[in-house]
Amino acid sequence: MYTDTGIVDKDQFITEFTPLVKRIAHHMMARLPASVQVDDLIQAGMIGLLDAINRYEGSYGRQFESYAAQRIRGSILDELREADWLPRSLRRKMRQIETAMRALEQRLGYPPSEQEIANEMNLPLVEYQEMLQEAGGGQLIYYEDFQEDEEDHFLDRLRGDQSNEPLDRLLEKNLRELLVAAIEKLPAKEKLVMGMYYEQEMNLREIGKVLGVSESRVCQLHTQAISRLRTHLRDK
Repeated sequence: MYTDTGIVDKDQFITEFTPLVKRIAHHMMARLPASVQVDDLIQAGMIGLLDAINRYEGSYGRQFESYAAQRIRGSILDELREADWLPRSLRRKMRQIETAMRALEQRLGYPPSEQEIANEMNLPLVEYQEMLQEAGGGQLIYYEDFQEDEEDHFLDRLRGDQSNEPLDRLLEKNLRELLVAAIEKLPAKEKLVMGMYYEQEMNLREIGKVLGVSESRVCQLHTQAISRLRTHLRDK
């Protein structure tokens, strides 16, 4: 993708990788409130793509695509952070769900069912599921609650230009191992949703077709799975 003079053809790169920007933006939308517009994410992602084209120094191909994806996600996360999009009510709902899950797991010794969680919260099952649906946009940066006040913002640690120091890699490896162990403890259907969404990068509609359920139901399962994972990780 070079011009006749040997200079990188940015226009051709933009045309080639715009579908990647759109795919990442739509994938991230599943973890965001309905108030966030996908076009805004795409616009932020395009800025990340341009930044990747300008900064990349390796050979172009699959390696560039991986590098660009990191930059695109980082740029979108920056946009979300600056927009301050996460309502306090959303955090409050997630904390209520996780508090109920933690209490039940300690009492029962196994991952509680939706009905058990709803009972613990003194809610009808339908109302609890509606709460899951509404809280479905809280997963993306809610992890910042794990950090101390003097630590870097969680979004900064998600960017693709980290120093890659040995300690950072060790901490990331440890977190990954804890996360894998927590995923293994999920109920079967929730584990399946997590695998299809994060490993196979399927969207909620595609997952719903595989499971034979609605897109909103997949969103509920995804939110509940994330809540379980946060509960496990917070106890470590």
